[in-house]
Amino acid sequence: MSLDHKVVRRQKLRWRIRTKISGTTLKPRLSVFRSNNDIYAQLIDDTKGVTIVAATSRQKDIAAIKGNKVEQSTLVGKSLAEKAKALGIDNCVFDRGGYLYHGRVKAVADGAREGGLIF
Repeated sequence: MSLDHKVVRRQKLRWRIRTKISGTTLKPRLSVFRSNNDIYAQLIDDTKGVTIVAATSRQKDIAAIKGNKVEQSTLVGKSLAEKAKALGIDNCVFDRGGYLYHGRVKAVADGAREGGLIF
């Protein structure tokens, strides 16, 4: 069985990134996963192995707003930042998950910055 070379390439990039980036309780890792239809973002504390806060484009308030995927990704970033601010988290480390920092991944980062996260 052969694997898709794009998937294998992204997986190698993801592992290489994860060797250099790690989230702590004070500065969690903002991880992004991008599927064809939706986008998911979460703040992760790698020392405990726990997801602190998560946001997705499938949430009712974000899915109800009609717009393209980039606009929804910006809303996911803002939603994640609001939830993090409520828990007292200001700083994070961005993990693009092997995706190019472009389009929807960049929109999540920009939305999180607009919401008040620093990275």
